[in-house]
Amino acid sequence: MAQQQWYKGAVIYQVYPRSFQDTNGDGIGDLKGIIARIDYIKSLGVDAIWISPFFKSPMKDFGYDISDYRDVDPLFGDLNDFDELIAHAHQRDIKIIIDQVLSHTSDQHQWFLDSRENKTNDKSDWYVWSDSKPDGTQPNNWLSIFGGPAWQWEPRRGQYYLHNFFTEQPDLNFHNPDVRQAVLDNVEFWLKKGVDGFRLDAINFCYHDAQLRDNPAKPPEKRQGRGFSEDNPYAFQYHHYNNTQPENISFMQDIRTLLDKYPGTVSLGEISSEDSLATMAEYTAGGDKLHMGYSFELLTNDYSSEYIRTTVKTLEERMTQGWPCWAFSNHDVERVASRWGANGEVNPQQCKMLSALLASLRGSVCMYQGEELGLGEASVAFEDLQDPYGITFWPNFKGRDGCRTPMPWHNNNCEQAGFSTTKPWLPVDEQHKNQNVSEQESDQHSILNAFRHFMAWRKTQAVLLEGDIEFIDTPEPLLAFYRRFAGQTMLCIFNLAQSTTSYDIDHINITPHSELNHHNGTVNKNTLTLPGFGCFYASIG
Repeated sequence: MAQQQWYKGAVIYQVYPRSFQDTNGDGIGDLKGIIARIDYIKSLGVDAIWISPFFKSPMKDFGYDISDYRDVDPLFGDLNDFDELIAHAHQRDIKIIIDQVLSHTSDQHQWFLDSRENKTNDKSDWYVWSDSKPDGTQPNNWLSIFGGPAWQWEPRRGQYYLHNFFTEQPDLNFHNPDVRQAVLDNVEFWLKKGVDGFRLDAINFCYHDAQLRDNPAKPPEKRQGRGFSEDNPYAFQYHHYNNTQPENISFMQDIRTLLDKYPGTVSLGEISSEDSLATMAEYTAGGDKLHMGYSFELLTNDYSSEYIRTTVKTLEERMTQGWPCWAFSNHDVERVASRWGANGEVNPQQCKMLSALLASLRGSVCMYQGEELGLGEASVAFEDLQDPYGITFWPNFKGRDGCRTPMPWHNNNCEQAGFSTTKPWLPVDEQHKNQNVSEQESDQHSILNAFRHFMAWRKTQAVLLEGDIEFIDTPEPLLAFYRRFAGQTMLCIFNLAQSTTSYDIDHINITPHSELNHHNGTVNKNTLTLPGFGCFYASIG
């Protein structure tokens, strides 16, 4: 792929560094751990690594509360380790994408420590401050994603500050041009380090409504959140004013202008708005904003072919200029092997099919560490929970710890599955030990080897990397579409159910791709028969 377009069709492997590989025996993964496993990542056939935050932080939200944007937290190593990681990745033709958390900082960031002191200091308006109402209550009805009001009283200033997330994550005031420039300067620090791109966390949250207008109430039947608990009051409002403001567009353009100075670098925006698909289209339109956008639309519990088809089709209709990126799992939601598994049970064949399906949609792909092993959601006892979100909403919602437990590298009667030599920050799941990398590598039929085989084959298929997509209306549980590129057409059909399903293809002239090892459909006359969780790829003659 051309340097400027490498991201199109790229498979981006998300590493959650706390849980990937511990090399210094403190129970927490580190940058040297990623270096130690870089050849494993290369073997997966991915194009880039997205590394979740490793910057200095009090770790109230495990790195998404940053106190120094230009340094590595000692938990993960130091800047020399990061430089070494960049070098090792680039030697293997792997790109490095890092998280940038721009909308808010830690409450321990020096900017905030200065800002909170009084109303006259140089940083006094770098955050979103407001007087109380006459009765002392919050300035408006905005809510935090993690539950409760989005305002915290600060007695030093005698004002409230805004936090769309935890109270320890005060929101920056992007209406101040000095803030915008300081944030961009922090981003450029890493560009100069040689990173290939950024995953921009909650990027539509940078701006707030300057008038601080109340959000309108949302009817009970429409309280369907994306990526947060259904009993969370955050779902009770339309979030028209605390995020996704019109001014944010010009900031997206500022980011793009900066990236364009570093050829080949890309931006991937995480977007969660009232209409995330529309916002994704808006933020990637025109070639002067973000390169890619992704949302939580396929990180939900709805596993029907109708939902997947409708979601992707809707984005295709709206995103006529930008480039999509899709994910089934990440560090914030229940792992897809459990979330979409029957009764929460992991089915190896379904895991193989889901990876193939995700990587066959038009766009780039984010694969979360362990997804290539078919890891399900870990069971974490209440006394072992680390995520304050889960602790607050227990037992109705158990938080995000279940998808963040350590990677299982080998069993060998090793209690920590090769992740660490000591008790890790979260326990290794017992089921995961049986799905470890070492044992799967020696099994030619494993989920891991199926993943590797598919990704290697996919790299040879330009139609899957950059082609258009056209869906076929099929009954449940089938999902079918064409991919088209440079005169080539490929038919892709997936059986989302565990039972065998047949489909009439008499109207299609096909040549099946027999070289795909888990391409397991059979054609008899005009009927395609797919076993449970089967995949079918064919060239159209």
